[in-house]
Amino acid sequence: MKSVVIIGAGPAGIRAAQTLVAHGVRPVLLDEAARGGGQIYRRQPANFKRSAVKLYGFEARKAKALHQTIDELREQLDYRPDTLVWNAEAGALDTLHEGRAARLEFSRVIVATGATDRILPVPGWTLPGAYSLGAAQIALKFQGCAIGERVVFAGSGPLLYLVANQYAKAGANVIAVLDSSPFSAQARALPGLLSQPSTLAKGIYYRTWLTAHGIPVHQGATLKRIDGEHRVQSLNWHNAASEHQIECDAVAFAHGLRSETQLADLLGCEFTWNPLNRAWLPQRDRAGRTSIAEVYLVGDGAGIMGADAAEMAGERAALALLEDIGYLIPPQRATQLEQSLNTIGRFRQGLERAFIFPESWAADAADDLMICRCEEVRVGDIRQVVREGHWEINRVKAHCRVGMGRCQGRMCGAAAAEIIACESQRAVSDIGRLRAQAPIKPLPFGLEVEP
Repeated sequence: MKSVVIIGAGPAGIRAAQTLVAHGVRPVLLDEAARGGGQIYRRQPANFKRSAVKLYGFEARKAKALHQTIDELREQLDYRPDTLVWNAEAGALDTLHEGRAARLEFSRVIVATGATDRILPVPGWTLPGAYSLGAAQIALKFQGCAIGERVVFAGSGPLLYLVANQYAKAGANVIAVLDSSPFSAQARALPGLLSQPSTLAKGIYYRTWLTAHGIPVHQGATLKRIDGEHRVQSLNWHNAASEHQIECDAVAFAHGLRSETQLADLLGCEFTWNPLNRAWLPQRDRAGRTSIAEVYLVGDGAGIMGADAAEMAGERAALALLEDIGYLIPPQRATQLEQSLNTIGRFRQGLERAFIFPESWAADAADDLMICRCEEVRVGDIRQVVREGHWEINRVKAHCRVGMGRCQGRMCGAAAAEIIACESQRAVSDIGRLRAQAPIKPLPFGLEVEP
């Protein structure tokens, strides 16, 4: 018998599972991590003893509630942690668990794959000691360690201040925060941010707490270069007035988040350009239904909206799935969820105006800057292909191999698109999108295949 499947045990996936179970449906819940919670509420290993308040700060209550939910649901669903979904096609998912490959057929699937950092490389970003913001957060939450002894955080977006704050409160030596967005942009965005006053207050707290504890926060500050012979030793940054150097042994950077949409692509979902997320995203209605009748999309994997919205979207999609297979659902609850998601959407628009995308990055990138570290493709290689007349991103990929490596463009795709658009003098929305290819994440050799 084909199963109802949920991919991802973060806020969206757990709430979707809870809703299905409450209506008598026993779903299969697949998650790549060992313990449910997703990135934002990532759980520490069982033998770690840091308190929830120290791990999650203001979000401790929400994290504990979500963890309690998945723990209570374990006997009422088919929960499969440590399981990677690496391909999806023809009503089935290809999975990997403990070195064994298997195929799982589904009748309906809720995809809640979350997001990863949007990386815009700088010289030296491949040095040991350079991390993405998300990777730095994982090191702290899951491994109980800092990425260095003198750490700088750089880039833009709410995660920048959250991770810097988490590191400083954990006792790490945070020596600077470099926010590429100018203060003027954040001031202009304030009216939109007031739609979620409590969330805005938390963001202001993170910023003021850092300053109050002697951690310099520079706005309108662009990370220019990371230096070091064998690992990070210093970095250069500049603002409108001058250039600066900081001695450090680690740096974490990113410019917001990008949705993980590869599985939606492999499942055949139609995509449209989303200017708010500056990305191609799968089409879906307000309930999470996609262009493929049996596929639903929720959480940051469908568009960056944050953890609270992910929980609501998970519940709403589960209600839509139940309705589609013949269950009666409470219409007032569905309406309430959609209204709350609309409110968060207005706040999200304010965030994008507050943390503006650094559109000059592509024009300023040097030809020798590494873009695709898997295939060692540099900016100049991409520009040369564009000069030869190829500007559609998949054609560029075919000619210089950008995005063909182990990450399948998950790390380099956004940056490559910006370079292609800039060099071809087109809008980034006009150069197409990288088509997903299986496996979406690396697989080991010598797989055992279940019968």
